[in-house]
Amino acid sequence: MIEAQRNASFLTRAGWQLQALAWDGYNTWYRAKGLDRASDAGGELLQRLGPMTSTHKIARINMQRCFPEAAEPEIDRLLRGMWDNFGRLAGEMPHMHLFEDDGFFAERVEFIGREKLEAARDANQPLVIISTHSANWEISGTAISKTGLPCYITYRPANNPLIDERILAARADYGIKLMTAKGGEGAKELLQTLKRGQTVALMNDQKMNDGVEAPFFGHPSMTAPGPTKLAMRFNCPLVPLSVRRLEGARFRIEIHDPIEISTNPDKPAAIIETVTRINQWVEAEIRRAPEQWFWVHRRWAKDVYRQEA
Repeated sequence: MIEAQRNASFLTRAGWQLQALAWDGYNTWYRAKGLDRASDAGGELLQRLGPMTSTHKIARINMQRCFPEAAEPEIDRLLRGMWDNFGRLAGEMPHMHLFEDDGFFAERVEFIGREKLEAARDANQPLVIISTHSANWEISGTAISKTGLPCYITYRPANNPLIDERILAARADYGIKLMTAKGGEGAKELLQTLKRGQTVALMNDQKMNDGVEAPFFGHPSMTAPGPTKLAMRFNCPLVPLSVRRLEGARFRIEIHDPIEISTNPDKPAAIIETVTRINQWVEAEIRRAPEQWFWVHRRWAKDVYRQEA
């Protein structure tokens, strides 16, 4: 990031500065509201603005593809719920540091299966934790840190390095101190982390163009095999973590039993079988609270969105 800043043009750096000022203004505005009011305000705002964006159409196509039996009013309801949830997440972000306090966390978060992570910590058992972009997914990193389990969490760096620095600093304030960027050196860092016997956590619900093809809601979808390959290579349990919004800025986090890793002697087949099991788990979680998943990712090939748009 430092090198990128040095090599950037004057106009690019000026643009970054303006964006960072806007970011700071957003954080100041929503922090002044208090957590609950900020969550409510963010939800109301995105319910109005979200449908005006191009990503709204992508979300609609995704929902119709996953729920072909759903009538149009039901799809509309789910879309409103999705924007409400994402707006709430945006409103909550400036307040995430509050969750570092144990009392505040206990009041706001129902943490099911915490003992599973604590047992792995005590046994020095590395895990490969997977999760999804649901509810307020930032809470999951805080929950993991509460258990004392050393865990590197992957993230996609923001395009603006100044904002990226602010995001990383904010995450450190609410307990997420061990992070590694996706791809490149970040992938090497994940390997080194598992070699040291420490845990890694990754999102595993988005399309990956150079991944493996596995069914997702009944349709072939390119899916990231990274978590599966890591679990196989280091013989680690593949542990799903789900986040659910209960009401307002209150949440339920659950550590599930490990996903069974295929023992097929044909390694490529074993990878696809395990990735398929992950997709099945992701599907089940989405079905439990579909309005809480972030539907705006292009989960299938580009022609799906051209043909159905």
